[in-house]
This record gives sequence, structure tokens and C-alpha cells, in this order.
Amino acid sequence: MSRTGKIVSITAGIIVLLVVILAIVIATFDWNRLKPTINQKVSAELNRPFAIRGDLGVNWARNREEQGWRSWVPWPHIHAEDVMLGNPPGVPDVTMVHLQRADATLAPLALLHKELYLPWIKLQQPDARLVQTADKKNNWTFTLASSENSDPNAAPSAWSFRLDNVLFDQGQVRYRDAINHADVTVQINPLGKPVPYGQVAGGDDQQKGAGDFVFGWQAKGTYNQQTLSGEGKIGGMLSLRSQTTPFPLQFDVRNGTTRVRAAGTLQDPLNLGGLNVRLRFSGDTLANLYGLTGVLLPDTPPYETDGHLIARFNDKKGALFRYENFNGHIGDSDIHGSLVYRQGKPRPLLTGELRSDQLRMADLGPLIGVNSGKGSEQTQRAKAQRGEAAAQPADRVLPHDRFETQSWGAMDADVKFSGKRIEHSSKLPLSDLYTHLQLKDSTLLLDPLRFGMAGGSINTTIRLEGDRSPMRGRADLHARKLQLRQLFPDVTAMQRSLGQLNGDASLSGSGNSVADLLGTSNGELKLLMNDGLISRSLMEIAGLNVGNYIVGKLFGDDEVRINCAATDLNVRQGVATPRIFVFDTENAVINVSGNANFASERLDLTVNPESKGVRVITLRSPLYVRGTFKNPDAGVKTGPLLARGAAAVALGTVLTPAAALLALISPSDTDDNQCSRVLQQMKNQK
Repeated sequence: MSRTGKIVSITAGIIVLLVVILAIVIATFDWNRLKPTINQKVSAELNRPFAIRGDLGVNWARNREEQGWRSWVPWPHIHAEDVMLGNPPGVPDVTMVHLQRADATLAPLALLHKELYLPWIKLQQPDARLVQTADKKNNWTFTLASSENSDPNAAPSAWSFRLDNVLFDQGQVRYRDAINHADVTVQINPLGKPVPYGQVAGGDDQQKGAGDFVFGWQAKGTYNQQTLSGEGKIGGMLSLRSQTTPFPLQFDVRNGTTRVRAAGTLQDPLNLGGLNVRLRFSGDTLANLYGLTGVLLPDTPPYETDGHLIARFNDKKGALFRYENFNGHIGDSDIHGSLVYRQGKPRPLLTGELRSDQLRMADLGPLIGVNSGKGSEQTQRAKAQRGEAAAQPADRVLPHDRFETQSWGAMDADVKFSGKRIEHSSKLPLSDLYTHLQLKDSTLLLDPLRFGMAGGSINTTIRLEGDRSPMRGRADLHARKLQLRQLFPDVTAMQRSLGQLNGDASLSGSGNSVADLLGTSNGELKLLMNDGLISRSLMEIAGLNVGNYIVGKLFGDDEVRINCAATDLNVRQGVATPRIFVFDTENAVINVSGNANFASERLDLTVNPESKGVRVITLRSPLYVRGTFKNPDAGVKTGPLLARGAAAVALGTVLTPAAALLALISPSDTDDNQCSRVLQQMKNQK
């Protein structure tokens, strides 16, 4: 052999020997000697304690799934026992994650092109504890030491990471949150074998190509100081990291009286691509969803909805959620429509359109501060369970339920609602409700709020400024062409009436309930009624015992036709005083004076009758109406008898109110409306 050949042979032999020695050293090396270094380096990088407290080892084996010469390259199979990851400073407890054992396989050839590739990781009894403190510190946000010291202008790392699958026998996650008053434990278990999406969630053309369900989970604990329980299924690691295979999820969660069910998929979940699920809500009140979803909704009777939720988390303008084509009910009212919720600045925005074919007015009670209907009773019971006192005093009539404005600044809203038929009572059906609700910077505006009633229409604008303490409110109302025979369907004589009711009201006040707003209100109220009648039977039907007494004193048991009833009230600091309050009947003029105090809910009225021509009213002293709104009292004023006509208020002596009331009569109704003639006489007389 030549000298060169000998050198090559010796060199090759040395290299082979070194490789063999290296293989022997690696195969027999005690990897536990590296644990102190690994623990120290990882702890320093993560800024929190890390320790491998059990055995650390590496086994080498060929991967026979590789082809050709690659199948001869040994792969390291790493295992570590009793692995602990701690919490950052300021978070209580010591442990965030504990693993009884972790096994992983590393693809060595992938390192040649700067990829850290782990085909699988197997975990034994993983236990994670997620904590958020009252000062908003949490243990799931990592601050890496390398990122703190890195140059922000440096090029990104050329290395990449890939993980194909995560396996474990049983896992547990405990979530404790001092801000949301949460303490929830979730148990996660493998299903044994993959379950096709359609077998669990049913057929859905929008979810074609979804991955299989791999894990099942169960949750129990408390959230927002109410009991939470739930169960569901999720996909595996392959679909979790896939950008093309939707990640399947299904869950059924109960929190207090609220139940949320969903089945659908996540798109590109590692990059928060989007969400596409069938979503069903149910519970005692929509207001309870705020703690779960962050969406501010009103207090309502029991509800249930079923719709399609589509979300885009990475939208440039903020995360976008669309709850489309949902159907359901609130109380006994049906509800349909679509809503869009966008997380943006300065506040999230809720928009959409809703409709109802059959709407119970009682179901709207809690929205306007009225304690009425089945749903409101359940709401009151819920408040009692939470230790909240009943808002409505026993001796008061005006609604004292408070508008809860504290959360109005949490978001803005622009929602349109229409109701085809409104069930107020079988005797007085309402129809064609429409409102445009706008909530912006804690100010709620309903403009318009309109509906049909008794053959006519009510058109209202309501503005509530929730950022003020107390709240400031304003209401402008216009009632037109309410037909008297439809307003009083049980009064036989009224069915022959062609009369109608028209009115305007403009009131503003401050307070956090209807009672407080009226008790501080300023404004005016105008009403006109023509071609009606008054009788004791009508008062009985209306439940007005005082009215029954007054009509009996004035007219006996007879029905008396009213040519025109006119009211113009001036309201100052909650006290309504008539500028004019008269009833022009076929044989007398009845004038009402005094005041009604909305703050104290007390009446102090005087009723003065004056006959026309031949006296048919024998009463020569006026009547009084006193007492409270809930328990009024009426009687004849004591004192000397009034001289004939001394207490009468001639129609022509009140000029300005009469002229203002003429505006309530449509030009097309002038010839048929007796109030037009009466008011014109009042205006012209001096």
C-alpha cells in the first residue's frame, strides 16, 4: 500500500473510531448531570422557576418510516420525569404546570435546515393552574429574558418550530381569576379513537373538511360567583396547527341560570383565524351574558336563541362577531334577526336589525323600568336571591325599578327593532312597533319609538344620559287619531262614537327610575278628546272608584256625551298644574284646577261644574280629589254655597292654551271635530 493510501486508511479509521466512541459516550452518558444547567438556563430565560426533578434520559432508535439512508440515522427519544414550571413573581402558589413524565422524539436531520421538529410529545397526567390576581397579574403571559435584551432592529430568527401531535392520558387545568370571581377546574381526556365531526355535531355544509374530535373535557366550579359546569369535545394537534383543516369544537356550558351550547370549527386557530359555530343561548335574562361575553344586553324575561356565529379575530378594525339569522324568544315574545359585534376603539360597537311577529308588552317592561309580567317577577326573585331589595314601594304607583347605567359606557350600539303585533291586552291590541336604538358614550337614544294603537299612532323620542349622576332624561311624545271606540271596546255607547284622542307631551327630568324622572320633570302635556262620553259604568271598567263617585255626583247614573275634553298641563319640578282642564258636555262645562305632584304622588284637585242654560246639575259646591295616586279620595268641598256661576270658568277666558291646543287637530279633521269649534270659540272670545 502506498504512503498516501496508508494515511487515508489511518484517518478513516480514526474517524470511525471517534464516531463509535462518541456513540458510546452519548448512549452511556448520564443526562441527569445536565439537569442543574438545564434548570438554571430555562428558569433564567422564562423569568420563573423551572425544574426537572426526576430522571432525565435519552434513548436512540432508528425511524423505520424514513426511506433509504435516512432510515439508518438514529433519532433521540427524550424523557423527563417530575417536571415543574413555576409562577412569575407576584402570582401566588408555586406551581403553574406539573408533568409526571414527558416524552418527545426529535428529528435530527431537520436541524440541518434550522427546523426544530418534534413529531410527537407524550405527557403523563399534565396539571396546569392558570391564575389572574385582582391587580390583573397573570401567570400565562411570558416575558423572555432573550426578548428583553434583544435588539428590536435585529432580523428574525432563521429557526422554526414544528410539533405534529400531543398525547396524554389525562389532563387537568384549573383557572382562578380574582377579577371575574372564577374558580373552574377542567378535566381533559382522550376519546380513545378519533370521532368524525359529523357524528358529534351533525351535518353542516359550512363545516366540510373539519378535523376529527380527539379529546373530551368536563368543567366544574364557579364563574362570576355563580355555579359553572360544562362538557364538550375538541380536536387534536394536527387540526390545531393546520391552516386548512378547521379545528372542531363542541361544548355545553351552564353558568348560573345561563346555558350556552355550540358546535362548529376554528379556522387556523394558532393564528386566531376565525370561528364558525352554531350557537344557542338560554337563561333567565340577557343581562347575565355580560359576564360571559362582554356584550352589554338589557335585563329581560327568560330567553332562548339559536343562530350561527361567525367571527374574525384578526380583522384590521378589531375582532368581528356576527350572530346571523337567529331565532328564539324572550318571555312569550318571538325574536329573529342578525347582530354584529365589533371590538374597536374607543368602545366596542353592537349593530343589527331585530324583529318580532308576536311581542308581549309585559316582556318589554324591564327595558323601560316597569315591573310587570312573568319575566319581571323572575327578575325580582333573582334580585332577592342576590340580596337586592325590591325597588317598588308598596304605597307608590309610578315605577321605581332603577335603570342600571353603570355599564352603559362599556360599548356603543346601533340596533333597529320592529314588532308586527304587540300584545298589550286582548282589549287593546297594539301593532307595528318600530324603534331605532342608539347607545353612544353612555347616552341612550330611541329615535323614533313608534307604534300603532287604537287605530291611531304613538310616535316618541326618548333620550337618557347615563353618564350623568343622577341620569338625565327627556321624552317627546305625539299621539294622533286614537279612536275612542277602540280605546274603550267594552263600552257599548262608545262604539257609536266617531271621536278620537290626540296629544303631545314633552318632559325632561333627572333620576334613575321612571318615578324619579317624573318627580323632577319639567315640560308640558296637551290632550284633546272629542265626541266621547262619560258615565259611571265607564269609570267602573277603568277601575276608577274616585271617577265613579265624581260622575255620580255630577250626572247621576246617566251617560253624558262629551263634545270636547281639553287639557294643557304645565309641569315644573314634578308638579303638574293645568293651564286649562275642561270638559265641554252637552249640558255643562266642567273645569278642573289644582295640581298633581309626581314626586310625592299626591293629588290636590278641584272639580267645578257649570250648567249650560237650564240647570240640570244640582250640585252647587265644587268637588275635591285629594290623597295619593294609589289611594285617592274625593268629596264635596265644605263651606258656604257658591253663587250661581261664581265658580264657573268661561271657555272664552283662557285664550293662549286654547290656541295651542288647536295645533292638535289635523286640518282634514276640522269639520268633523267638535273640539275645533269649541277651541275656536275660546280663542275668539275676549
